[in-house]
Amino acid sequence: MAQAEAPETLSRPSIDPEEIEKFSRIAAEWWDPESKFKPLHKFNPSRLRYIRDAVIAHFDRERGDQPLKGLKLLDIGCGGGLIAEPMARLGADVTAVDAAEANIKTATVHAEEQGLEIDYRHGTAEQLLEDGEEQFDVVLNLEVVEHVAEPGQFLKDCAKLLKPGGIMVVGSINRTSKAFVFAIFGAEWVMGWLPRGTHRFEKLVKPSEVRAALSAEGLTVREADGVSYNPLQDSFEITPDASVNYLMVAVKAA
Repeated sequence: MAQAEAPETLSRPSIDPEEIEKFSRIAAEWWDPESKFKPLHKFNPSRLRYIRDAVIAHFDRERGDQPLKGLKLLDIGCGGGLIAEPMARLGADVTAVDAAEANIKTATVHAEEQGLEIDYRHGTAEQLLEDGEEQFDVVLNLEVVEHVAEPGQFLKDCAKLLKPGGIMVVGSINRTSKAFVFAIFGAEWVMGWLPRGTHRFEKLVKPSEVRAALSAEGLTVREADGVSYNPLQDSFEITPDASVNYLMVAVKAA
């Protein structure tokens, strides 16, 4: 009698089982702007502009409907596809990977409904390396490093997936008292924007720690930019204050 196949085991540095289970439980809600992912829907326009402008400037592209056409882009920790889909619409050849299989199923169905071709995969950065995946022109590492088991190793693995001359964008939450007040206590416990326990303060990663990990792989890392909430406009905007949410650009020498 044939034995049943063992469930797939993902490689370790990206895997924190508690974090994966947390997001798997709410995977179906990714594309509902009034769901538990409401903050990301508010946050998305600013970070999409930031990414688009950084990539266009880096590769000296003309603005237009598809300025990223021909660029091979990796969205690691893609969730339900809130970044992968706009990147595909901008012309990029998108591979999007997530350790939570439920997220990949949600993202795949939504992309098909939108008529978008995106290579969604259930997996990790380490698995891509182990499988000999070709390197990417652009690597997006957004709101994921604070959820992995070993942030430093995870960032180094992501750096290895970037082509010489490529660009990486990292986005996360700073480990500061201000971030605790606004991004954890305020967003999760007062405003109810996110389920309580979405973020754990001790797992947050400072920009200096991102810089150290990526610099060790030979990347040049720019100063962090902040992403701040404007209550008057009920929106997020790019600011110099990186004490809560931040975005960073890193470049690998050609």
